[in-house]
Amino acid sequence: MQNTKLALVTGANKGIGFEVSRQLGKAGYTVLVAARNPTLGEAAVEKLRTDGVDAHAVELDLNRQDTIDKLAAEITARHPHLDILVNNAGITDRTDGPPSNASLAAVRRIFDTNFFGTVAVTQAMLPLLRKAPAARIVNVSSGLGSLTLNSDRSWEYANFKPLGYNASKAALNMLTVQLAYELRDTPIKVNSADPGYTATDLNNNSGPQTIEEGAAETVRLALLPADGPTGGYFETAGPRPW
Repeated sequence: MQNTKLALVTGANKGIGFEVSRQLGKAGYTVLVAARNPTLGEAAVEKLRTDGVDAHAVELDLNRQDTIDKLAAEITARHPHLDILVNNAGITDRTDGPPSNASLAAVRRIFDTNFFGTVAVTQAMLPLLRKAPAARIVNVSSGLGSLTLNSDRSWEYANFKPLGYNASKAALNMLTVQLAYELRDTPIKVNSADPGYTATDLNNNSGPQTIEEGAAETVRLALLPADGPTGGYFETAGPRPW
């Protein structure tokens, strides 16, 4: 590995996670490209290396604690610390929907990945993050996770209310707030990023933003200086309401 600065990006084999990995690599970080499917992870790494990024594929399934524990052990054995954790991996489910008819199984599946899996990864990586000089944790949320915006009937996305997805991102924001408070006396900064409505496989490439635009705020928060914020919720235009 070329660099002493290390970043781990979950769900990084495509979309926003891939672009975040590329930009962090360009910023001088060795990037661990985490993916559930090792073959897809290796393919992503080949593209990143062609672009000059020091990238390495790692297997990570947020629904399998054994892969989380194994990755934490591997990083501990090979590196003195972890500088950046980007919790990007997330799913939707076609049987999610409004509270009256959302599939309970779908809501559980979404929470298992978007919230519980993210908590598990964060807990496993915290010992490594604590060893870094000034680590950064970025939880990739969504404007759909804002209680304030969900309550605003004039919001442009007011009619889009899949219970499982929106609630999982609201829960992820709570993780940000509580973890930032818990780590308030450390140099670690924890923030939520709203990428904005970006064209990715998650929405059948229907978003108006490019992948580069969608990755921008996550990258900014991952590279925050010492006087940067913690415990916040941001989009590229500035703070988001909780």
